Amino acid sequence: MKLELIIRSNSSDIDFALLKDGKLIEFNNETNNNNFSVGDIFLAKTGKILSGLNASFVNVGYPKDGFLHYHDLGPHIQSLNKFIKNVSTGKYKDYTLKNFQFEKEIDKNGSIDQVLKTKQNVLVQVVKEPISTKGPRISSELSIAGRFLVLVPFSKRVSVSQKIADNKEKDRLKRLAKSIRPPGFGIILRTVAEGKKVAELDKDLQNSLDRWKQMCGQIANTSTPTKVLSELNRASSILRDVLNDSFTSIVTNDEVLFQEINDYLQEIYPEKQSILKRHNSKTPIFEKYGIERQIKAAFGQTVSMSKGAYLVIEHTEALHVIDVNSGNRSNKANSQEQNALEVNLVAATEIARQLRLRDMGGIIVVDFIDLHTNENRQKLYDHLKHEMSFDRTKHKILPPSKFGLIQITRQRVRSEMNIKTKEPNPSSKGEVEAPIVMIDKFDVEMNRILASKNKSKRITLHVHPFVASYLKKGIFSIQVKWFFKHKKWIHVLPRDAYQYLQYRFKFR
Repeated sequence: MKLELIIRSNSSDIDFALLKDGKLIEFNNETNNNNFSVGDIFLAKTGKILSGLNASFVNVGYPKDGFLHYHDLGPHIQSLNKFIKNVSTGKYKDYTLKNFQFEKEIDKNGSIDQVLKTKQNVLVQVVKEPISTKGPRISSELSIAGRFLVLVPFSKRVSVSQKIADNKEKDRLKRLAKSIRPPGFGIILRTVAEGKKVAELDKDLQNSLDRWKQMCGQIANTSTPTKVLSELNRASSILRDVLNDSFTSIVTNDEVLFQEINDYLQEIYPEKQSILKRHNSKTPIFEKYGIERQIKAAFGQTVSMSKGAYLVIEHTEALHVIDVNSGNRSNKANSQEQNALEVNLVAATEIARQLRLRDMGGIIVVDFIDLHTNENRQKLYDHLKHEMSFDRTKHKILPPSKFGLIQITRQRVRSEMNIKTKEPNPSSKGEVEAPIVMIDKFDVEMNRILASKNKSKRITLHVHPFVASYLKKGIFSIQVKWFFKHKKWIHVLPRDAYQYLQYRFKFR
């Protein structure tokens, strides 16, 4: 497996593309003015207490107040409030919590007005970025994420990622974590901690403790609301979360970002510094790695798959709906049931990719092609779970219903990735799909044709003149590339009478 992280930087934002064997599987964007990223910690001030909702609005400096529910306060909120008060007034300067006297845990079924008061200073962390008209979702159960572990202040718990399947390894990591756990802090071992030695874990722990102390130092004499701890920049946080031995390349077009990533790699993964490269070619970085084309093809309402099958993805206020269609897929299966299963398995792989690409959250309902046997429905369910196992975002998948629907819930912590894939129609008003999206449709159709009895005949593609020019442009045109790919010359005929998206293959 070949994993590449391609980072494109410009004056206003940074784009991150994660490629697996050349195929785009994750796409993220970070704007320079995003001051409310997941993981940021704020010294904020409570607003209106809503007893009916058992929650409070909190002013974190965003136009819309953050929402803090009682269950997001954490059991040690009283200890945290006491700590903030003592640090703010200068009475407590030992930020290690070694000699800090903890308060009693709050009642799980208590009321928020018994814990918080209006205009009270409170330390909160962003757990969900502002989305649409809503302010950020926040929590007072703080955590500081490192490379191998997560540091949890005001806790004694030690736990290990559920993705580590080996029980012996879990026990080993727990023993190591308990041996280095500082008083007053809990530790959560991350998946990447598997196989690591105590020295590596302790170094990561000390880095997180240093960040905690720096944050506490900013609380004293600070007005509210103020950000007291920033999450790592998007490049570093992505590397922290996904970097492993499988990575073969990290490429960026920005010198400053190159230096930042190089410094971060030197700190957390020095043996991977050699895979970091600076893009100096005249060809734009996303063009060189084929990312621009994949973005255009993957973010439309209709997503093409192999052998003519396709997905239709629609968004509503309440949920996302994905419809699986077999299209004009050439059927080599022995039966309709087998054909439906094959299409559904391909669709499940693409759906898992689409959820990560678009960062779709909330409720997702997938209408797969009907399967009549329980065995095949179980195969589809298991395959979808396997493909979704690579998704780092929390999610849950329900078994197929009697109607053939599969329901997925996926945690939404950022705004969904929406990319405009249509362009102005050059021949009339409105918008149409970009020519590059049509190329994928042509490829699917040609694969079907060349696999059929028309294989030996002359093939002519009739298209709008603008599209014909696009296909023939340059010495190594798309038409020439088709010849090398399919070992057959595809004739392209401009048709003035055709609409922009209209095309037809003819044989003679």
